[in-house]
Amino acid sequence: MDGNKNASSGRTSLWRNARLATLREDMGPLGIIEKGAVAARGDRIVYAGAEKDLPQDLGQADEAIDCEGRWMTPALIDCHTHIVHGGNRAREFQLRLEGATYEEIARAGGGIASTVKATNALSVEELVEAALPRLDTLLGEGVATVEVKSGYGLNIEAELKMLRAARRLQELRPVRIVTSYLAAHATPPEYKGRNGDYIADVVLPGLKAAHAEGLVDAVDGFCEGIAFSPSEIGRVFDAAKALGLPVKLHAEQLSDLGGARLAASYGALSADHLEYLDAEGAATMAKAGTVAVLLPGAFYTLREKQLPPVQALRDAGTRIAIATDCNPGTSPLTSLLLTMNMSATLFRLTVDECLAGVTREAARALGILDKTGTIEVGKSADLAIWNIDEPAELIYRIGFNPLHQRIFGGERIGQ
Repeated sequence: MDGNKNASSGRTSLWRNARLATLREDMGPLGIIEKGAVAARGDRIVYAGAEKDLPQDLGQADEAIDCEGRWMTPALIDCHTHIVHGGNRAREFQLRLEGATYEEIARAGGGIASTVKATNALSVEELVEAALPRLDTLLGEGVATVEVKSGYGLNIEAELKMLRAARRLQELRPVRIVTSYLAAHATPPEYKGRNGDYIADVVLPGLKAAHAEGLVDAVDGFCEGIAFSPSEIGRVFDAAKALGLPVKLHAEQLSDLGGARLAASYGALSADHLEYLDAEGAATMAKAGTVAVLLPGAFYTLREKQLPPVQALRDAGTRIAIATDCNPGTSPLTSLLLTMNMSATLFRLTVDECLAGVTREAARALGILDKTGTIEVGKSADLAIWNIDEPAELIYRIGFNPLHQRIFGGERIGQ
């Protein structure tokens, strides 16, 4: 999953005179260290703490960077995206503004069907070319890890094609890509009313093929009345479990079908959306260690009224992550900074929750907290340096990018 091939194995880099928000859980909400320093040997952090306690040998680093009192955080993580796809739905957006209903647009060939058609029409290379501008926008805001889902192919070869394109992205950019197999996203027209046959004919054999090719890091699904039932998703999760793959789920976005509880019963990494989650579901997720991934971009775009149960999640001790849900139909959002602002403004998350939600908890939602998400010894040196006076500024501003520099695997990007 690591796309950085440039870190020299023995080279030592030192960032000094920094204000650190380490996000370490044993140091308070943000793990703040004033007058801090971070040292990396190759791509791994070997010191993160007060500069006055820096070991003498690390003070003689091959490269020393004075952060001039700037804030440093873990590089950001977008843990739920659909950035690999063909086409866009701008025309449909216009039609909705002019009064067309979703049903009218769908009958005219719009909706997810139009994205499936556009995606199927592109080669792997063309899908990569289409995704790169979206990826570059995220990277330009200090993002170093991006989860990418399939789900707009809805046939075996097209799903594989999307995942191949996702893997290719990390060969072209300094980024960690985490893939999710999402063939259980929608039912294609030829399988209308036959979800079980679609799962048997496409989803399950496609999963085996993708796994055999090394294209899958996790398995996802959409549990909803307009998509798949809990029992149908269970078939997919059973297949994932047999292959040793972790699972996650789009759940409780439009209604409460018990999808989050189903996901938790499989030890899912995350359950995402969750507007209709109840307190019992939140508690079940907390017990299973399943992260709640909230997606304000979809809430905003769809003009939803049902807020996710943030207080119930807090009360249960459920971990909360946030993500762009970047997709062409319901969340055409490519800014994780704006996502933090929307999470605070629309969902009333705190500054600490927002920043943890795009670093530590996002890493937890992807099952890679052992690799990244906090500034700690042994983890990848994925860092972001900001021109801000306090962490709240990252959440407070709208349409403003204060990134000074992004570091991925110990390498300074865009220097």
